[in-house]
Amino acid sequence: MKLTKLAVVALATSLAAGPVLAELVFPSLSYRTGAYGPNGIPYADGYADYFSLLNERDGGIGGVMTSVPECETAYNTEKGVECYESTKGMGALVYQPLSTGITYQLIPKATSDDIPILSMGYGRTSAANGKVFSHIFNFPGNYWTGASAVVNHILDQNNGDIKGKKIALVYHNSAYGKEPIRTLEVLAEKHGFKLTTLAVDHPGQEQKSQWLQIRREKPDYVTMWGWGVMNQVALQEAANIRFPMENFIGIWWSGSENDVLPAGEAAHGYKSLALHNTGSDYPLYDDLKKYLYETGKASGEHAGTVLYSRGLYAGMLAAEAARTAQKISGRKDITSGDMRDGLEALEITEARMAEIGLPNFGPSFKVTCENHGGPMISAVQQWDAKAKTWSLITDFAGADMEVINALIEEDSAAYAAENNIKERCN
Repeated sequence: MKLTKLAVVALATSLAAGPVLAELVFPSLSYRTGAYGPNGIPYADGYADYFSLLNERDGGIGGVMTSVPECETAYNTEKGVECYESTKGMGALVYQPLSTGITYQLIPKATSDDIPILSMGYGRTSAANGKVFSHIFNFPGNYWTGASAVVNHILDQNNGDIKGKKIALVYHNSAYGKEPIRTLEVLAEKHGFKLTTLAVDHPGQEQKSQWLQIRREKPDYVTMWGWGVMNQVALQEAANIRFPMENFIGIWWSGSENDVLPAGEAAHGYKSLALHNTGSDYPLYDDLKKYLYETGKASGEHAGTVLYSRGLYAGMLAAEAARTAQKISGRKDITSGDMRDGLEALEITEARMAEIGLPNFGPSFKVTCENHGGPMISAVQQWDAKAKTWSLITDFAGADMEVINALIEEDSAAYAAENNIKERCN
């Protein structure tokens, strides 16, 4: 093979400069198609844009450029596993599947392959127990603490007494939607409220019967574990039966602009949990504008939306874990095993968030060997239909950890027994 004069010069220059470090690879198991595409797109764009910003502004992480290869899953578990298998050989450092079903399937695979999974605010809740789940991380919150946060908010609205109240759970009929049921059942027994569970089948466009039941039974509160079009339909159905929106509280995946805008004014007052703050009034967005938006290098046009910001947040946490891994290992070109160690030693402080350009955006926390779930806290946000904005109406607060820790211990112990896993961190 003949080399052109330009190629020869380029090769000589690269050799003289010393060894070239490989890229740090952060695969994106995205979904831009199908019923859940409208929610998957802004998240994937935010995730990709964060790493693009690091490349354009900083020259990567620790002097090593990053790469975010995408693989389309269409929010399908089988396709998600196929994407994992087809990308793990690229030098994948960490996976964020954005799907509870995919996460469940990847737990044994990724653990065996020594590749960590960060299922931020989703996935298997008991993976918060690092003594059993060595490679799975789900900080800063999980579905069981989310269920408790909803109940705590309702308690706050009722002076701490909800005995005899009726709470209905409308949930996506999948592994994701079923996650909070056990926690809500335990909390119902503890606080004396009546729980009704109403499943909605994929993709969620048919909910007439569920909302007719709600109209008939007249619950005091409705909470929702929905995703994609299911959320939009639920908001519209709630409006149709004139259910009070301030008593309708979704999980953090049921609290984006996509969910409320189709209902118009009728969605005013709807609430959801939040893993992070809202809007684009942060210095990081100034850098995004300078280096990506104004140069045509951004992935999409969803800046400032909830799910775009969540993708940024997910990218930031992965990048900070990679920095931590570089520091621990003494290598810039880290391995997936190094990345696992970085995730387990990750500490997010408010000072560091301010340096990143996201002051007061999310909670401070520290991950440990025993605790892969971080602070397990969340806030409540509320929709203003006139201003078309979300606003936090509470501080970030914890859950009923007496209940949650017992459930995590019970479920993780069962998983360990089934899979002959010996506890670590001793």
